[in-house]
Amino acid sequence: MTVTLKLATSLDGRIATATGESRWITGPESRAETHQMRAGHQAVMVGIGTALTDDPELNVRLPGYDGPHPARVVLDGAQRLSATSRLAVTAREIPTLVLTLSAPDQALVAAGVQVVTLAHREPVDVLAALEGRGLRDIFIEGGGRVAASFLKADLVDELVWFRAPILIGGEGRAGIADLGLDRLADALAFRRVEVREMGRDLMERYVRI
Repeated sequence: MTVTLKLATSLDGRIATATGESRWITGPESRAETHQMRAGHQAVMVGIGTALTDDPELNVRLPGYDGPHPARVVLDGAQRLSATSRLAVTAREIPTLVLTLSAPDQALVAAGVQVVTLAHREPVDVLAALEGRGLRDIFIEGGGRVAASFLKADLVDELVWFRAPILIGGEGRAGIADLGLDRLADALAFRRVEVREMGRDLMERYVRI
């Protein structure tokens, strides 16, 4: 199984201002590259915070693209995703999974969402549930707590980081939440394998050491 974590941040690692404003930190070239990456994965995953804040579609929107779209996966322990969200109303067109800890919300089920009840919310349980459904190539797009949970569990194989040439400051929302590290010796180490300019942005790709 392969897990890729994508981050789109300011230079100081922020994904939004303190008020939650995030569109658009990175430029159109970075966003187009993200859509290209979505097309190359079986599933794209976000946390419920991202789903509620952005109401995303998580599909592939590229000029002339007519290939498959990745399955959309939302980590939603309390099942807060609305049946009127973009993800739910398009669930019959693109496979959409909600991974939760509660009994299935029948409004989501009626919309065509696949509601999967997990016994535990640990990242390894999430990946096991996806693998059991034939989804082995996962593209994580946010938010900060989801990123941190998979990094802490050492389940991220590849990190793709888009950096915009702006500074938001410490009051902004971090792209990666707390990792609980006290010593530099415990820091997660990656090896940079690619750097590319994306318009005004910079894309860096890393693999886990």
